[in-house]
Amino acid sequence: MTEKNGPAHQAEGEKVQERIRDVFACRRCGFCCHGETTVSLDEHDQKRMLKVLRISRQEAMEKYWRGADGQIQMRVKNGHCIFFDDGCSVHEGRPWRCRQWPLVDAILVDTATLDTIRASCPGLNGGASYDSVCEEVQKRLWLPQRDLFAESAGEG
Repeated sequence: MTEKNGPAHQAEGEKVQERIRDVFACRRCGFCCHGETTVSLDEHDQKRMLKVLRISRQEAMEKYWRGADGQIQMRVKNGHCIFFDDGCSVHEGRPWRCRQWPLVDAILVDTATLDTIRASCPGLNGGASYDSVCEEVQKRLWLPQRDLFAESAGEG
């Protein structure tokens, strides 16, 4: 078993990130941050974000988060995520759902879904085949969400 923060784990994370770059590399354009919907934060998301923001949970609740139906969610401001400021201001601490986008399981349904996502996400490699994108999505589905995205935030 690989030590969570050791050199082998870091090298493994770098291989995953390199493989993902073959089909997607975030351009931080913020298109996915626009809209009136918000993202719920699990406990790992909250810890990661608090670490990046360097603030207390209470301060995050007052400034950036809201409680709704027993969930902690990011607030929306002026029609977009509260952390959008000409790009993601908490990119290293963003939630797993944001980290997952655009390589979501809905792509596995058909090529039309991938085409729709490609039209709105400049970071998705237009030259990557449908099969290669699906292969990457399928690999990601087998991993627990918090482990899948922990490498890039240095979370263990």
